[in-house]
Parts: sequence; structure tokens; C-alpha cells
Amino acid sequence: MEITETRISLVERPNSRLRAYASITFDNAFVIRDIRIIEGKRGLFVAMPSKKMQRPCPRCGFKNPITYKFCGSCGVSLNPTNQQRLSPSQQHRDLAHPIKTEFREYIQNKVLEEYEKVKAGKKKNFSQESN
Repeated sequence: MEITETRISLVERPNSRLRAYASITFDNAFVIRDIRIIEGKRGLFVAMPSKKMQRPCPRCGFKNPITYKFCGSCGVSLNPTNQQRLSPSQQHRDLAHPIKTEFREYIQNKVLEEYEKVKAGKKKNFSQESN
């Protein structure tokens, strides 16, 4: 499989480690969206798309994040579970992720390479507008 297209959307939020979102297309046939580019303690890294784990309300069936103590729809008390003691990183489940380390590195390198190009292009455009 080959990445045939990479799209980057820069994010400018003060006090946030999130730097951008990326979408990648494989073989002009399959796309993965909502890949996050995050500034970590050791530099930039790529986080695969994920969703917050949820559980249904026993009364109304509304899907609540697993950390909620009360239903966000009807207000009924939700039974405490061991899942409520999960760290923030454990409260999400990956929607897509590479299985092999080599493929993960391939994706990360391609995404970060395109991120640097887009970021450099934005700085270049900004300095030209300033003149």
C-alpha cells in the first residue's frame, strides 16, 4: 500500500498540543481522516483517529461517555463501573491503526513530512503578505 495523497489542516489553539489534523489516501482508493498531529515531550507524533468510549443509559438508552455519573439526557444516576477509573488516554478507542511498526513509521513519516511543508508554506505566505 502506498500513500497517494496527504492533506493537512493546521490548528492554531493557544495552550494546546494539537498542531494539525491529517487525512491520508491509500492507492487512490481508501482514506483515513482525523489523524492528529500532536506536540509531545519528545517532539511531534501522529495519533490515529479514535472515539470516546460510551455506554447506554439504562432508562432512556442515551449514549453517555463512560466517565459520566448521570445521564446527559434524562439525568438518571448511572451505575459506577471500573471503567470510570480509566485515565484519559484509556477512555478512547482507536478507529483505525497500523498493526506493524514499520507501517506506522511509514504513515508517521509521510504525515509529518507533509505537515512541515504546509507549515513552512504558511510561514512563507505570511512573510510575503507582511511586506
